[in-house]
Amino acid sequence: MIIKKSRNEERKVRHQRVRKKVFGTDEKPRLVVFKSLKHIYAQIVDDLQGHTLTDSNTLQEEVRVQIDEKMSRKDAARVVGENIARKALEKGIETVVFDRAGYKYHGIVAALADGARTKGLKF
Repeated sequence: MIIKKSRNEERKVRHQRVRKKVFGTDEKPRLVVFKSLKHIYAQIVDDLQGHTLTDSNTLQEEVRVQIDEKMSRKDAARVVGENIARKALEKGIETVVFDRAGYKYHGIVAALADGARTKGLKF
């Protein structure tokens, strides 16, 4: 009998492969993406100190105000990307390393990255 890993287990394997190469420093912290079935989360992390510098997600009040009920998850991800970029620029962070966390770079993940780029964050 063939025992197949779940999609999330396969994603975690891909994430470990990505994390071998992607590392956040003081000058270039890591922008991490996590998506659930309903929400999308983004954090900017300094791996040297092990601290989250700033975060944004669809549960925060400042983001929920901008998201309409009829908006797609892709549009909501773009709003989260714009919000995380605004917060990062306020803290003086201009360039980041993008960590897609094992997700394919399309759809929601790409929309979040595009939203962050439009507000001035450099990858």
